[in-house]
Amino acid sequence: MAIYIDPPTWPGHGRMWSHLVSDHSFGELHEFAAGIGAPRRAFERDHYDLPAERYADALRAGAVAVGSKELLRRLTAAGLRRPKHRPAPPQ
Repeated sequence: MAIYIDPPTWPGHGRMWSHLVSDHSFGELHEFAAGIGAPRRAFERDHYDLPAERYADALRAGAVAVGSKELLRRLTAAGLRRPKHRPAPPQ
């Protein structure tokens, strides 16, 4: 069980963003995100959007850095992938 983060390469709202995911459960992900001070509103379907300036915080807290393709592969393998066309899981 681990928390993964991809590099902050996703542009939006004048910033660069990373995605933070779990390979175990949304509960594990929410707990980790809360522990690093990420607001619940940053959760989107199956991941947290984390701004570039918080990337190092996530790594220090134990997140594993992986590329975006590897992050998606692990999220999908865990059965936690929720594409836009699929209903969001209960929070």
